[in-house]
Amino acid sequence: MHDTLLILAGGASSRMKKSAAIEGLSEEEIQAANTRSKALMGYGKDNRPILDFLLRNAEKAGYKNIYLIVGGASQDFKQYYGNSTSRNTFHGLDIWYATQHIPEGRNKPFGTADAVFQALEQYPKLQGQTFTVCNCDNLYSVEVLKALASTPASHAFIAYDRDELKFSSERIARFALVQLDDNNYIGNIIEKPSEVQMEEYKDKDGKLRVSMNIFKFSGRQMYPYLKACPPHPERNEKELPSAILNFCKDHPGQFLGIPFHEHVPDLTSKEDIKTFKSYLDSLHS
Repeated sequence: MHDTLLILAGGASSRMKKSAAIEGLSEEEIQAANTRSKALMGYGKDNRPILDFLLRNAEKAGYKNIYLIVGGASQDFKQYYGNSTSRNTFHGLDIWYATQHIPEGRNKPFGTADAVFQALEQYPKLQGQTFTVCNCDNLYSVEVLKALASTPASHAFIAYDRDELKFSSERIARFALVQLDDNNYIGNIIEKPSEVQMEEYKDKDGKLRVSMNIFKFSGRQMYPYLKACPPHPERNEKELPSAILNFCKDHPGQFLGIPFHEHVPDLTSKEDIKTFKSYLDSLHS
């Protein structure tokens, strides 16, 4: 069992900032959505960062060392979680910062695979460890985080049942499908699948499986694939699914999908803020 979690928090939050304001949000909430990291948007009477709830679940799942992969402007994170570069103490967790620097010639970060690669460059000890990687704007359950920490597989991801995700059908249709073999190892990942392809991608239980960007990696084995990850031909970003697929081509039957049947609250646009807050309210009612 490992106790290290890398949280991707260096994205530009462009979809949140570009999305239109919706009814029911306060001016303060709209301002925060337009100017701050999604992970730091406040909730509740104490105006706690939403990231706190993910960190609390991580602590309950047995994680100890948290690496926040942030952008160049990390001061907002340090205001909440400590100003030291490494080993800030926060409610039983040790918080470390890695910075995803933007390459010359770009105006935004170079993608999730690049973020993890830069973290492993800045903390070489991670290259010899196993660890979990996840988004900052999804509230993953304690059970999901524990499943990745405890699996004996060196590489794994949570294979969510697409039918259990409580998003709009239009949004779900944009999710890439993950094809699993009979032993639940990744065979392929496909974007924008057709109806025919959907039938082919059902697992042995007849379920369509999607990733919500939470993975377990062996740093030693995944590092070269992160380093050599090609940019996506349309989005021009180095993305974790591309690195994973390249790893799977060289190492078939070694990247495990762990089936889960539950929803994952997500913050992508302003429309999600009310839904996310309602979910948190339900947990504390």
